[in-house]
Amino acid sequence: METKRTNKDTLIKGLKKMGLSLVCMFLGPTLIYVAFSNQEKTLYIPLLILSILICILAVYLAFIGLKTIMDSMFYKTTN
Repeated sequence: METKRTNKDTLIKGLKKMGLSLVCMFLGPTLIYVAFSNQEKTLYIPLLILSILICILAVYLAFIGLKTIMDSMFYKTTN
């Protein structure tokens, strides 16, 4: 009988996604702060849109990363 083990390759992929999510979690709000502190500049609207998209990407990557990590631990493989 084979014991269940964590799929290390899938776990590493999930951790990479979580790391990228962490970077986006700091970058997005920082760019929002910069955009709101420079409202008179011409790049205010594009920077604000970009920062909001980065925040949305951070949440998406966090969910996908957690799902990937959970799949690496609990996924049943059929052999």
